[in-house]
Amino acid sequence: IGSGQKHQIISKHDGESIGNCPFSQRLFMILWLKGVVFNVTTVDLKRKPADLHNLAPGTHPPFLTFNGEVKTDINKIEEFLEDVLAPPKYPKLAAKQRESNTAGNNIFAKFSAYIKNTKPEANGVLEKGLLKALKKLDDYLAGPLPEEIDADSMEEERGSTRRFLDGDDLTLADCNLLPKLHIVKVVAKKYRNYEIPSELGGVWRYLKNAYTRDEFTNTCAADNEIEMAYLDVAKRLEK
Repeated sequence: IGSGQKHQIISKHDGESIGNCPFSQRLFMILWLKGVVFNVTTVDLKRKPADLHNLAPGTHPPFLTFNGEVKTDINKIEEFLEDVLAPPKYPKLAAKQRESNTAGNNIFAKFSAYIKNTKPEANGVLEKGLLKALKKLDDYLAGPLPEEIDADSMEEERGSTRRFLDGDDLTLADCNLLPKLHIVKVVAKKYRNYEIPSELGGVWRYLKNAYTRDEFTNTCAADNEIEMAYLDVAKRLEK
């Protein structure tokens, strides 16, 4: 984050608004949750500034510069921010449960295959694959975490009521998954008329809780920006 600035892909629609980039949003959310004051500089990749090109030639934002070193791997950047922006000044954001980091990790891949498909005969199978991935996430969100289980209680184990993947607070796991899950919701509806089933109550509870948090909504591209970003990606089903 050179000179306190974070570069973000610019809107394709108006050249000024924040464009669709779940990786940039992931880092924005981390910085916001850490309580870091930062500036957003939008970047038109068609007219990339010379300083940006020279910093990380051949790469697209987001990337991070620190003491002359450039980091372009999103996971390495996340690790760096968690290590450097550490307690007691900054909160720790790592999830406590290992499973929280992998919950929903194949949803975006299943969605990408589904939305890029042009063959009607394959559509049903790919849609089922996406649903299966969403159901697996729903099962994780519906199942209680260890701290939600009362070992001394004689009552039947109840489902989870937590707000996010790892509890009631946003963690690094949410910063990774939520931007992608929101894209899935918006794009699948727009280009396949597919909605996340209402019976996946855990997934819907998770999304609705995310929409109440400024850390998510204020770093998220508008729905029309997300739809525009997928205009050439979402393939029409051939008749």
